[in-house]
Amino acid sequence: MAVIGRIPGARLLLTLLARVLTVLALIGTGARLLPSRFADWPFLPELVSLTPWFALVAALALVLALTTRRWLTALLALASLSAGVGWVYPFFAADHDLPKRAIVAGSSEQPLTDDDAARVMTVNVYKGRADAQAIVQAVRANRVEVLALQETTDEFVDRLNRAGIKEVLPYAKIASADHKYGNGLWSASPLGSPARDDVNSSASQMPAGTVTFGGGREVRFVCVHTTSPSPGEWGQWKRSLDELSAMKAHVHTTYVFMGDFNASYDHAPFRDFLGDRFQDAARYSGHGLTMTWPADRARTPLFTAIDHIVIDQGIQAGQLKTLPIPGSDHRGLVGSIWVGR
Repeated sequence: MAVIGRIPGARLLLTLLARVLTVLALIGTGARLLPSRFADWPFLPELVSLTPWFALVAALALVLALTTRRWLTALLALASLSAGVGWVYPFFAADHDLPKRAIVAGSSEQPLTDDDAARVMTVNVYKGRADAQAIVQAVRANRVEVLALQETTDEFVDRLNRAGIKEVLPYAKIASADHKYGNGLWSASPLGSPARDDVNSSASQMPAGTVTFGGGREVRFVCVHTTSPSPGEWGQWKRSLDELSAMKAHVHTTYVFMGDFNASYDHAPFRDFLGDRFQDAARYSGHGLTMTWPADRARTPLFTAIDHIVIDQGIQAGQLKTLPIPGSDHRGLVGSIWVGR
């Protein structure tokens, strides 16, 4: 600090930088705190998606403020940092461990379809541009039993079939509202009561099917793809998440939702969808921030977690990880679930 004081203008420059960074951190914190009714304000969804990074901004602002002895700035930076850490901490601190039986089942050489465990996976295939062979290889390598894919095309599904998806996941339900891009579920077990769209979504058709596990418990899997919050689509983005939120009223069905929600846990409409019934598997299991987008930009790091595995009450999840998928702008998300009572 003494050295800084002897450099002309250095203290003033660091003070200015500390204040600018603090203002940015406070803006990010304030955006995260806004309730759901404001979520479709222009560019707010994009801003909120950066929430974890604002904690780093606040940390740097705090260091600079303390270095230049700007105590009010330091206090504001500390408040923003505390909020950011409080929001991120549960993703690393949860202690929900999968039962040993689920871990053993997930490590078997071949998927076991007659037990209460399953490996699941979701990938946005980027308008059919993803490498179908790589997806089938990932399914085999991770012993996936239920796969959800978004933004499929007929040509992509043909490539997926040629790559051998039916050999490992022979049951499927694919749906498309515009007959151009669709969503689909693939399963190692029969899909009971398959439907083109369980959500009646205005964003895209979200196909679903019921898997019966070894203990007889039935779980309804839904492939999710909501509207992207691009300029001019913020209202529709929120509407598509609100439509998902209505699924909480279906109390007699046990759900697992997988897909591209175009929202992170920091977005209020996504948390409204979860409510006190559903759980984001990454946060539930404490496996950290599963950043999945953007995955196709060499100079841009993954900065938001918009692909999710969402579990219902009574279901446990763990062993989450992301996978690179050539040709896609998303990383794949893989995890294990346990439905035993």
